[in-house]
Order: sequence, then structure tokens, then C-alpha cells
Amino acid sequence: MEIEFLNYFLRQWDRYFPGAELPITYYYTDHPLHEDLSGNQVVDRCLIGNMRRVRQGFPFVYDADTPGCSGGKRYTGFTRTLRPNFDYFLSCGLAGEVEGERYKRDPELVRQYLLQHPPFDAPGKYLVFKRWDKLVRQDEPMVVVFFATGDVMSGLFALANYDMAEPDGVITPMGSGCAQMIGYPIEQARQEKPRAVLGMFDISARPHVSKDELTFSMPIERFRQLVGYMDESFLITKSWEKIKGRRA
Repeated sequence: MEIEFLNYFLRQWDRYFPGAELPITYYYTDHPLHEDLSGNQVVDRCLIGNMRRVRQGFPFVYDADTPGCSGGKRYTGFTRTLRPNFDYFLSCGLAGEVEGERYKRDPELVRQYLLQHPPFDAPGKYLVFKRWDKLVRQDEPMVVVFFATGDVMSGLFALANYDMAEPDGVITPMGSGCAQMIGYPIEQARQEKPRAVLGMFDISARPHVSKDELTFSMPIERFRQLVGYMDESFLITKSWEKIKGRRA
């Protein structure tokens, strides 16, 4: 990461979103930095639960052997398998074997859903999470993730649609918290016109964020584009000044 761009965004964020929480980032690597490994700590079996420390400024290094659920491993690319009877787990359950989460009406819908969101292979042995201001020159973030509430989210949403004729500069695909934060944004990074992904609607993951927070994730190249528009966009208008002034 070029330090010049890193610092430029920090200045722009403070100018237009003063006091708002900085985003986190993640990237894959075969060679994590020693200081990231030494500062690593697994505090929760849920991948989203480990984001609390990242948001506080600590690194988190995740790999195929990190304790966690099969969903987290699949949506980060470290496995292609899911727990047995996942189609029943996500839907109505299986008497005497699996308690269903009831996020889909029946197992067949789950199977059809999975076909539309195929697994991928992690492009590195490790997945490193860091807050934006903790990045160093050697880091190459792949996706930027904001944890935000309504006013900040409205600014991010409007900015993500600023240069698009289409109405869907932001998408909200159904999935787990880690799918919406990692799996789908990585899919978008491969698209000709990548979209931002609004997420954290997973009921099972929501205990790990505050009651009003959602996530807003986008590939780094899309993020760079949007940062470049900040000084010419609605962010310089009186309309945003009203929102910025009340946001605390």
C-alpha cells in the first residue's frame, strides 16, 4: 500500500466523515509479517467475532487451521466443504440430527442458492485483517470494509452510485456475515464493474456488532475510484454538511 494514498484517505475521511470509525481491510499472503503474527489472537470461533479487535487496531491472521466454523472457512476460500446436512441446517433442520436455522424455506432452496455462490480457493495461505491506519507499505489490501450506522452508510451508498447510470452500485446478496464481508466482495473484485456489498444481515453474526451497525465492503480498486470522487461529489454540498454536522 502506497503510504501517500493511505494518508490521503485518512485526511479525506476526517474531512467528510469526522469522528467516524476507520474501515478495516484484508488481503491474502503466503508470508505474513512477523509483527502481525505476534499480535494475533483468536478470541471467538466466529470469524466476525474476531473483527472486534481488528476494529480496535489489532491485526488478525486467519488460515485453514484457525479454529472456526466451516462457513467461515468456505467463504474465505480455505475449504470447499460445508458441515454435513448443511442444506437442512440452513433451512428446516433434520429431526434428531440437525437443528435448522430456518433462513431458507426448504433444503432444495439451499442447494439452489449454493449453486449460485460457488466456493473459491484462497489465493494465499493466510488472510490478514488490519485497520486502515495500521497498514504498512508491504501490505496489499484486497477489500475495504466499513462498519457503520445510518448517516455514514448513506454517504458511502451515495458515493458508490456516483459514477454509475445503473441503480445498483451497491448490492445486498443473501449470505452469512463472512460471505457478505469476504465471499461476495471477492466475487465483485473479479467483475468488470464491481459493486459495493452491503452486509451483516446474518442473524447469527449480528451479536458481534452493535444493534445499528452494518458492513459496507468493496474491492480496493473500486475504493480508490470512489476516494478520487470525494472532492467533486455531494460531500462538498450543504446537504451533506447537515448530515456531517449532526453525525457524532
